[in-house]
Amino acid sequence: MEKMRNSTGVILWILIGSFGLLWVLADVNFFDAMQAGPSSLGSVNGDQISNEEYQSRIQYYSNAYSQQTGNSMTPEMRAYYETQAWNELVNSRLLRQKMDELGITVSDQEVLDMVYGDNPAPVIRQNFTREDGSIDRQAIQQVLSSSEFSQQAVALEMQLREQRRQQKLNNYISAGLKVTDREVEQTYLRENTTVTFNYVRFPYSEVAEDQLDISDSDLRDYYEANRERYERDESYRLKFVTFSKLPTAEDTAQIVEDLEGLRSAFAAAQNDSLFLIRQGSTTDYRSAFVAPEDIREEYQLVTELNTGEVSEVIVTGSQVALLKKEDEQDGEIKFQIMSYNIEALPSTIDDANDRAADFEFFASEETSFEEEAESRGLEVGEATATKGNQFISGLGSSRQVMNFLESADEGELSDVLELNSDFVIVKVTEVTPEGYRPFEEVKAQVETQVKIERRKELTREKAQDLLASNSSLDALAEAAGKEVRTAENLRGSATVIPGAGREPAVIGAVFALDEGATSDVIAGNSAAFVAQVTEKLEAELANLDPQTRQSLRQRLEQEKNQAFSSVWLEKLKEDAEIVDNRSRLLQ
Repeated sequence: MEKMRNSTGVILWILIGSFGLLWVLADVNFFDAMQAGPSSLGSVNGDQISNEEYQSRIQYYSNAYSQQTGNSMTPEMRAYYETQAWNELVNSRLLRQKMDELGITVSDQEVLDMVYGDNPAPVIRQNFTREDGSIDRQAIQQVLSSSEFSQQAVALEMQLREQRRQQKLNNYISAGLKVTDREVEQTYLRENTTVTFNYVRFPYSEVAEDQLDISDSDLRDYYEANRERYERDESYRLKFVTFSKLPTAEDTAQIVEDLEGLRSAFAAAQNDSLFLIRQGSTTDYRSAFVAPEDIREEYQLVTELNTGEVSEVIVTGSQVALLKKEDEQDGEIKFQIMSYNIEALPSTIDDANDRAADFEFFASEETSFEEEAESRGLEVGEATATKGNQFISGLGSSRQVMNFLESADEGELSDVLELNSDFVIVKVTEVTPEGYRPFEEVKAQVETQVKIERRKELTREKAQDLLASNSSLDALAEAAGKEVRTAENLRGSATVIPGAGREPAVIGAVFALDEGATSDVIAGNSAAFVAQVTEKLEAELANLDPQTRQSLRQRLEQEKNQAFSSVWLEKLKEDAEIVDNRSRLLQ
């Protein structure tokens, strides 16, 4: 007590200092900032991506989807577009940063040339072309100079500058990917030279199991030498429960009842086309007459109706329908189908959603996932998934589920996710980081591969020994108890030998031979081969006309650009510092 009394002054000053510090921090909203979390949705090398920009792009896709399909975007489609929007925003920043690094800029004169030049930019042609195909320069000038269109003018200029910068970047990349004349000519020769050859085939499968003699050390040696074959991406084990959104018997009965209520009105309708539109029929008006024998079996009932009569409600697969015989002439019938799809009613979907949300609340707050499922009589499914692959065993393809798994920790429970036919709640039970799979886990695969390699080795040795003592193909075939086969007029671009399967390495080796030459033993995919070229028709460069040369050049340039651009962008991503706060800000 005496020590405490002696230290009262020190304690008092510490308290005063602490309260003062808290007061200052509160005054500058320090704690609000801490609670608010990250200030941006993410960043690429420090260049921030705002939530507004991200949501705006998703809204653009949502509007486009609705215009194209006439339906609102499903949760699964939204998850797909969320991923696409994020990737596009990341890629655009990487490209913009690279253009800045390379000093790629666009001058004012270049922008003016894109607007007023002899070859205006596509956006100018699209918006300012007259009916006769000429450019309306006066309209362009009005937009660019009028204060009424100032915002549109600024937006147009920014769009043109970005397009020109992107074009310059593409030109920069393409400059290093030029296709040489030799490449064009070699491609022409390869694709137009043909060979006919005879061959003897030694299948690897002929080596018996007891000839292999493989030890455990052989397996481990192969595994160590080929570990890259057994790399794995990040993977997940999960448990899940589902709540069906499929229509119930009560839903079907209600839809039948609703359609039955329209029967009299359908019979009395004077304009069947208008009636079908107003009642939201899922089958459109049909103006054609049909012969009775051409009417589908489920609609044959219409042949028994009188003109103007409407059938009882019929159920056909996923639809319920009323049939109306509209007219009959020359033995053919014109009839209409008033139909509704058999779908879960909104009340059924709402009930499934409520039950899923109720389960998710109690499974995450009070009881364990498994206990809650057992208490409700729900079946718990188990599945595995791999990062980058949207297919999930037991659930099918789902971008929503993968988005959750890629950001979740072990033991974490998802919100209610809406799939096409179910609401689902997922629990992550195990996250396995990327890396090499351990030997014991892949031992069976290693053993299979080692056996394949041993069969190839023994087959090549056997074929080599036989070839050494039999100089002709016929003698080799006779000694091996095999037949000589023929492949006719194969092109250098071919990958398949008719009757022998896909063997690009064999075809490549054969094309390297002169006419009349016999090969050494060639290791193929499924067998070893010994081949003899009987005819080789070399393509002549003199037949390579300018049009074909240009077509080949364009194709090769396109192939090069596509291959390089994909790898180049992935390399930019690998080297970049990309921060993704979506899982924290958009929960």
